[in-house]
Amino acid sequence: MADILMEENGVYCLDCTNAVWAADQMHQAYRNAGLHINDVDFVVESADDLFLVEYKNASIPGGANPSAFQPLDNKKVDTAAKKFFDSLHYLALLNKTKPVKYVYILEYPNGDVVTRKRLRNLLKEKLPFVLQKNIGNGKRLIESVDVVSIDEWNDNETYGRYPLIKAE
Repeated sequence: MADILMEENGVYCLDCTNAVWAADQMHQAYRNAGLHINDVDFVVESADDLFLVEYKNASIPGGANPSAFQPLDNKKVDTAAKKFFDSLHYLALLNKTKPVKYVYILEYPNGDVVTRKRLRNLLKEKLPFVLQKNIGNGKRLIESVDVVSIDEWNDNETYGRYPLIKAE
């Protein structure tokens, strides 16, 4: 397990020193298997939970057309939900069975708490909360979904144990 996980742009990294286990190799594992499915950027395991972490940052220096990024666009929301579902295979094959929490770290120009909460609510409608309530018999695929900024992630009592910091 790597203690420091770098995001794809090389600007930020997730410090997983306090994690039981963490990985950023899901994408590569899927590609190596010839699968072209979606996946989250990071998986972080705490003593009690598994965090599927999707990270999008359209506010990084040198980003290509950051004003064009529209996280509330139906296709973007659908893709974010699909990343959750497609990542469950990875957890199952590694026998990771702790409760799963999906966290979307989102930074973009003019992003605010209202937009993040709206995105969280849109995602909640597309994730299996109602399905597991209707047929789960107590089994749960997901415990919660959250959409936070980098500052909100770092300031959160739980998420902040794995701070997202600027790479050196």
